[in-house]
Amino acid sequence: MVRERPEERSQERPEEQPQKSSVWRDLGSLGVKVAAVVLAFVLVFSFVYGFDRNTDPDMAPMVKDGDVVVFYRLDKDYAVGDLVVVKYRGALEVRRVVAGPGDTVDITDVGLIVNGALQQEPGIYQKTVRYAKGADLPLTLGKGQIFVLGDARQNATDSRIYGPVNTKDTLGTTITVIRRRNF
Repeated sequence: MVRERPEERSQERPEEQPQKSSVWRDLGSLGVKVAAVVLAFVLVFSFVYGFDRNTDPDMAPMVKDGDVVVFYRLDKDYAVGDLVVVKYRGALEVRRVVAGPGDTVDITDVGLIVNGALQQEPGIYQKTVRYAKGADLPLTLGKGQIFVLGDARQNATDSRIYGPVNTKDTLGTTITVIRRRNF
């Protein structure tokens, strides 16, 4: 009887072991990594950033019907000129901030007046008029309030209708607009 040396047996055994368990382990590891990336993506776009497809023409020509708006949820320290996302009657709307906390807003025959000064707004091509029904103007904004208007000023649903907006009730600042039409 021929005896095998212990070194020879240990060298043969690794070759005899099946390699399938390694493939399944690698696929499982890949699945866990993909799931982690998807979870991170969902969390970031649920709590930090948001998407909205604009469905109203009240911000034309800056944001047109059909454009996708990406907004940042965490910064609610708005400046005049920022585009913000607000919710009105269950629909998300993009509007421009025209006045902030402590400002006095009025709309007269000559146009939009903030703190007694007529506003010159580049990119606004329609006259700003007061609506017969809606917010009582002039008004002074309180702490944490902003006054928002649509860029398409005729018939836009904005603070002229629903009054000042509390910043805590806004969804965030628009950071980019992805044009879906009229390329």
